[in-house]
Amino acid sequence: MIKRYTLERMGNVWSEVNKFQKWLDVEIAICRAWNKLGKIPDEALKEIEEKTYIDEKVVERIHELDRIYNHDVLAFVTAVAEQVGENGRYIHLGVTSSDVIDTALGLLMREALNILIEDVDSLLPVLEDNAFKYKETVMMGRTHGVHAEPMVFGLKFALWYEEMKRNKKRLENAKEVVSVGAISGAVGTYSNIPPEVEEIALTELNLKPEPVSNQVVQRDRHAEFMTAMAITASTLEKIAVEIRHLQRTEVLEAQEPFKKGQRGSSAMPHKKNPITCERITGLARVVRANAIPAMEDIALWHERDISHSSVERVVMPDSSIALDYMLHLIKNVLSGLVVYPKNMKRNMDLSKGLYFSSKVLVALVEKGLSRDEAYDIVQRNAMKAWDTEGLMFKDALLQDPEVTSRLSKEELDKIFDVNAFLKNVPYIYKRVFGKY
Repeated sequence: MIKRYTLERMGNVWSEVNKFQKWLDVEIAICRAWNKLGKIPDEALKEIEEKTYIDEKVVERIHELDRIYNHDVLAFVTAVAEQVGENGRYIHLGVTSSDVIDTALGLLMREALNILIEDVDSLLPVLEDNAFKYKETVMMGRTHGVHAEPMVFGLKFALWYEEMKRNKKRLENAKEVVSVGAISGAVGTYSNIPPEVEEIALTELNLKPEPVSNQVVQRDRHAEFMTAMAITASTLEKIAVEIRHLQRTEVLEAQEPFKKGQRGSSAMPHKKNPITCERITGLARVVRANAIPAMEDIALWHERDISHSSVERVVMPDSSIALDYMLHLIKNVLSGLVVYPKNMKRNMDLSKGLYFSSKVLVALVEKGLSRDEAYDIVQRNAMKAWDTEGLMFKDALLQDPEVTSRLSKEELDKIFDVNAFLKNVPYIYKRVFGKY
């Protein structure tokens, strides 16, 4: 992921220094396991633990060797073995490349997911706060982009809150699924390393063993990691798209914050554009797209090939870095969201009271009309009001004998009460938040 969208903490997770450090952590855990089984002497283990390290210069040395070997794991092993000397021969004893790479990748994914879960945890209170802040802010609900029935703005946040709770669960499930390792040899049969080494090493690394591996940890696990991120990114896009629509000049019911000194256009000084939400929309496309090759990585040849390797070097860092960034962006947008309740009321009035049509329909049916008969009467008056300048829907109904013969003016006054649409909002809040 490009530097522009990389926050430091997540960027550090996927840095080369951290990647090779995780490889070294796995190698040392394996050495300690061999030591417990009597294969590596205490003095040799002590020297390996004390002398091996990873920093930028070591990374440079690994790259130098990789240019010769064209094999980054062998380059890594040689570089750290050089730090130890003769006892370096015990590093990578009995294991194959994927034993190290896949087990370390489990550590990296777990570290990335810990950050993402923390990000979601910090977003949830913002969604809850806005849900309660705007629980009585009446606005028009829209379906197909067209006025439907009144709702409260806070319900949007309640909906996003509940969805983000599901996303947190997905990320937590993915963390459980990917926190595994495999130290089982060339085709997963422990031909040169006993299962006890895997058990001891993975216990130290706080990873579970892959019950059956064929050299590699199975990539359905990694696909779950990627799809959990893709779904979460899609939720953030949903929020961003809503704000983008509400910020349109013709609507202007809400807009993302516009900080002092910010400029919206190189040519038009008046512009306040929803650029942050548009950025979230764009990055969501990247994260979703990255999930597809992750699923394609599940099908490898026989016991394994390395077609997955080049994919994972790109999509895993890019998706987790992008999602981390997106979660911070949406939190900032929602924390500073500018809301225009007066414009919400103004926009409701544009449809001339037509959103009461469902209430009138039900009332006429309750008076004995068939649903089709009632529907025709209501639709006829709705279209008349819509097509006649200055005519409100309620007034059109009061002019129709088929309506007034069944519904009095007092009954219509009661029907045309916005609060009738909102009476069950507290029920929804209590179901989501346990309070209203």
